[in-house]
Amino acid sequence: MEGRPLQDPELIELAKEGDVRAYGELVDRYRDVAFRTAYLIARSAPDAEDAAQDAFVKAYYALPRFRTQEPFRPWLLRIVSNEATNRVRSARRREGLALRLVESGSPGDAGPSPEAAATLRETQEALVAALGALREEDRLVIAYRYLLEISEAETAEILGVRRGTVKSRLSRALVRLRERLPKSVTSPDAEDADV
Repeated sequence: MEGRPLQDPELIELAKEGDVRAYGELVDRYRDVAFRTAYLIARSAPDAEDAAQDAFVKAYYALPRFRTQEPFRPWLLRIVSNEATNRVRSARRREGLALRLVESGSPGDAGPSPEAAATLRETQEALVAALGALREEDRLVIAYRYLLEISEAETAEILGVRRGTVKSRLSRALVRLRERLPKSVTSPDAEDADV
């Protein structure tokens, strides 16, 4: 695997032939998005790690059935979603935990002023609470599109629905999210905040 980085279809074919390093490359490539996807569902870092790891194992054994001409990421994330959902169903005791968002920003970036940081934290907390109060179907479609920045087409594949269904679910979910947010977050002045 020297030279140019191999594309997913090439890595998948090598992995199907038993090349463990090729599959390791796929795992490295999709580890973060798999964890974040599982975290959105499981709402627990340890459960998300376990779900993502189990999903990678299941995906490895399912590779012979994977159609190489299809995109790998949505296929993998569907397995991750199923694993995480199964964990949530079997562990309802975590239902009340708040959804945590990973703060974005580079370590070298200048920090915001104390006032801006406090406002941002309050806005993020309100958003987390509002997201956590939504139905899972609403929370997932918003999270896939905006938190994980997954395309509509891939979101449709992950959720097992048509692309138009993703659009309509997203529209309705955003309305319900706005209804749950405090006025201070949804006011015109708050639109400039980086949430």
